Amino acid sequence: MKKFNIRKVLDGLTAVSSPSPSSQLGAKENELIPETLQSEHFQLCKTVRHGFPFQPSSMAFDPVQKILAVGTQSGALRLTVGGIITCPFGPLLRYIIFIGVVYPFLCLESIDIWFFRDIFYILVANSPYLMILITFCHLPFQSKWLYIGTERGNIHLVNVESFTLSGYTIMWNKAIELSSKAHPGPVVHISDNPMDEGKVNITNFYVLLFFCHSHSQAIHSVAWHHEGKQFICSHSDGTLTIWNIKSPAKPVQTITPHGKQPKDGKKPEPCKPILKVEYKTTRAGDPFMIFSGGLSYDTVGRRPCLTVMHGKSTAVLEMDYSIVDFLTLCETPYPNDFQEPYAVVVLLEKDLVVIDLAQNGYPIFENPYPMMIHESPVTCCEYLADCPVDLIPALYSVGSRQKRQGYSKKEWPISGGNWGLGTQSYPEIIITGHADGSVKFWDASAIMLQVLYKLKTAKVFEKARCKEEKPSTEIVDEDPFAIQLMSWCPESRMLCVAGVSAHVIIYRFSKQEITTEVVQLLEVRLQYELNDLESPEGGGDQTPAPPTPSTSPSPQTAAPQTYTSTSSNSSDGIRDNIPCLKVRCSPLKQSPGYQVELVVQLVWVSGEPPQQISSLAINSCYGLVVFGNSNGLAVVDYLQKTVLLNLGTVELYSSNDPYQRQLRSPRKSRQPSGGLICIQTWFSSIIDRAHIYEHSDCHLGVGALPFCVFLSTVLLSVCPPRGSIPLDNRDNSFSRSRSSSVTSIDKEAREAVTSFHFCETYNRKADGGLTPSLWVGTSLGTVLAISLNMPPAGEQRLLQPVMVSPCGTLVRLKGSILRMAFLDSTGSLLPSAFEPWYEPNAPANGEERDKARKRRPVSVSPSTSQELNENQYAVVCSEKQAKVISLPSQTCVFKHSITETSFVLRADVVQMNTGICVACFCANGHIMTLSLPGLRPLLDVNYLPLTDMRIARTFCFTNLGQALYLTSPTEIQRITYSQEVCENLQEMLGELFTPVETPEAPNRGFFKGLFGGGAQSLDREELFGESGAGKAPRSLAQHIPGPGGIEGMKGAASGIVGDLARARIALDERGQKLSEVEERTAAMMASADSFSKHAHEKMLKCKDKKWYQF
Repeated sequence: MKKFNIRKVLDGLTAVSSPSPSSQLGAKENELIPETLQSEHFQLCKTVRHGFPFQPSSMAFDPVQKILAVGTQSGALRLTVGGIITCPFGPLLRYIIFIGVVYPFLCLESIDIWFFRDIFYILVANSPYLMILITFCHLPFQSKWLYIGTERGNIHLVNVESFTLSGYTIMWNKAIELSSKAHPGPVVHISDNPMDEGKVNITNFYVLLFFCHSHSQAIHSVAWHHEGKQFICSHSDGTLTIWNIKSPAKPVQTITPHGKQPKDGKKPEPCKPILKVEYKTTRAGDPFMIFSGGLSYDTVGRRPCLTVMHGKSTAVLEMDYSIVDFLTLCETPYPNDFQEPYAVVVLLEKDLVVIDLAQNGYPIFENPYPMMIHESPVTCCEYLADCPVDLIPALYSVGSRQKRQGYSKKEWPISGGNWGLGTQSYPEIIITGHADGSVKFWDASAIMLQVLYKLKTAKVFEKARCKEEKPSTEIVDEDPFAIQLMSWCPESRMLCVAGVSAHVIIYRFSKQEITTEVVQLLEVRLQYELNDLESPEGGGDQTPAPPTPSTSPSPQTAAPQTYTSTSSNSSDGIRDNIPCLKVRCSPLKQSPGYQVELVVQLVWVSGEPPQQISSLAINSCYGLVVFGNSNGLAVVDYLQKTVLLNLGTVELYSSNDPYQRQLRSPRKSRQPSGGLICIQTWFSSIIDRAHIYEHSDCHLGVGALPFCVFLSTVLLSVCPPRGSIPLDNRDNSFSRSRSSSVTSIDKEAREAVTSFHFCETYNRKADGGLTPSLWVGTSLGTVLAISLNMPPAGEQRLLQPVMVSPCGTLVRLKGSILRMAFLDSTGSLLPSAFEPWYEPNAPANGEERDKARKRRPVSVSPSTSQELNENQYAVVCSEKQAKVISLPSQTCVFKHSITETSFVLRADVVQMNTGICVACFCANGHIMTLSLPGLRPLLDVNYLPLTDMRIARTFCFTNLGQALYLTSPTEIQRITYSQEVCENLQEMLGELFTPVETPEAPNRGFFKGLFGGGAQSLDREELFGESGAGKAPRSLAQHIPGPGGIEGMKGAASGIVGDLARARIALDERGQKLSEVEERTAAMMASADSFSKHAHEKMLKCKDKKWYQF
């Protein structure tokens, strides 16, 4: 009998679990294709934030450095200088005060002070006995003592250099008259007398403590005259009261600027509160009184206003948004001299406006910084780095004609800081799509952001003047022209946009103005006829199961919203062959820039609205546009203005469909209203197909029907003209319900098209050469190929049809397909073929026309290698996986599982300085990069959790380690994942502080100095210092030292500096704890001594007494 050997069994199991041939091939390929990118080439950090601060709450201006700071409700600080720098802070920022290089920030229950060059401290009022709410903060010019007003009406002082709390406190009950028993309310204003620093004007909500005077109306703000003899107050009833310090009994003058003056001499009617007032003087004329609010209550619907009163003239400046705060910019920073105001900075809820006070009419300055990214809400973004060098000048040349006129001729007054030179020399462009249908092109080179050109896509369609005129076929309640997807070819400057109303517009760039008599229009029917889906038998990732409700769907692959179908018993029957929007029929004047080439619209099918477009791509070399949704895809030839292919996703599989699907049962109400004839010989069922109209003078007639030939299939669709359905008989009672018109099973069954890629590659294993192709990715993880047989270039391209033929399934992955790309045999990225740009509106006999006729598409061919048998590699990335496929053998050489617990939101194949990689952003906040072709993990950082769908919709990667996303509705955050960019970031950002001399103080004069009429100074150090006021009680506030400035904040992240900083913080905390223990020990010792003393006295008292005397 043979002896049993366990070692042979283990060897057999090892042989079974050995790597597959594809993995072995992958190792071999990895040896032959060296990868240059390593982990040390990647580092993630934020670079710059563009746009207007979201939800602003305060602002301050440094008159010496000329730097403007804006604080937000989320605790962010935006500094507007030569560039825009964003610094995160804690809670709500309420007041910001500049004192040279020191920036204090006042917030609820805390004060944050940040020294850009020194150290960072935080003082938190967190005593369990004193919950102090800070309401106002004042810092005199060139002073280090900060006045802090609280809701209790008291004033505390803080030294901003040492950040120590003074023992000197101004209590409200000591500042008012003894006869006043009522609490004056919270502190709303603190200011010094410009001519006597020893006199402080403290204004509570109802009491002016400088005079101990109570007012019937609440006080909101106070402003001094520079001579210190008068000041002005603004009140809640819309009045302004002027006070003289020599007659404090009553105001010298009371003004109601916008109140109606009655004829009988009575008081004017009350107006809205004046929230802030400023009083600025000039040497040559009358003073300026500037205030916000104060309008009459009968001005219903009037926009927020800023009023400028100068002498006898009163100018009311209407604003587009609510006024948050405003500041007056003056020639001198000293309050005891003529201010000479020259501009007013108005911080609005969604904008920043600077008004020129020196010119008649008060024009505004042209803002050089992009504050109006959110002019219409941003719906999508595209980012392109290292674009053609002639692209930005071309866009600027046509966009410069769109600039508004009427700005002030002076330069932008907020001019502090210097731009950074940096080392980046490549151009960058950001494209934003907006809810109103506009598309904006931005120059994003280095850290700048300047608008280049604005395109309005809504001009193509008819606009309803009122809600009653809106067509009942619209599938969205608001913003029917909103941009959903964009595809751009920068080399040919062809642009394609898709909107939420299931429309696609193709644009061509031209430098000449034209007038289009008839807008070319194609209408396409995409109909879905399958309602069930079963996964094929067999396991593994090669056959992914359809998504179930228990899984976490991706935002990109979620089924688009569907809407309730119109009832069949309506007056006009079921809507059919009707687009959602109406293309304008009048001549369209198109300015230089992007001009409409073709409009493609999806139409209603048997009472059901078209599904929103989920994927889009354009290729200028082939002259094709392809788009898809949850029903299928359509390929359009925009040169011949024809539909080449219109198929459901299921039909792309042909007979090799891995899923078992069942046809939807026919509905009686789904009969077309007009007798639709549809012939189809491919699939076993009869399905509606595309129909094409020619748009002419608002009447659509049946023109010459184009045909598509793929394999042995002939597609023909005949539809009645839209004019055969009277407009008056259409159902105008359509309810735009957002409830779904399909069942949950139908939603799961739909396989949406999620991505496209045009290329020249091998579609079949037996192909001996490269052929133009279109690769299609679906929401079920399938990649399919469509072969394109292109006619010869030139005039033959406009005459002969393009032949298309589906080639079946190539590869399957887990999750929805997000991105596809191709590498040559050396591992270099293969860009798609393109056509160079030419002037489409050149004269018939000009040189440009001859060049256009002789142009040839630029085709990128892969490099050949004798060492490798394979010619190309396809990179496919889905929500869960990434694969590298060798072509034409179609074998998987590399595979990597990106995530198991989450899903990828955005994936791009990007070009770095030393190689290429796959960049991914996951829903759990991780940003990852994978090498190519080996798919080795190079970077994995938990950066930003998905808290808002806006981030998922706008996040995008680009070449050279750049990325961006919309961090708020009004701000674009740019980040980098390149180590080289991170090292050069400080040079790019430039300098915030520049050497600037402080202006000279006003001359006191001989007689003023002799008779004491000049400004009186105050030694605040002697009054508020520890020697004069003592120490503040420990229960009032807690002093927490920070990590130590900018450099310390950098070092705290990693390295020895960070460890030392943390150790120092721990040591300080330990010292504080030891001091607390010491105080407690001293208190216990004092208590013990007192107890011992009382016990000894008791003993002496009772020592001589007898027992019966007790």
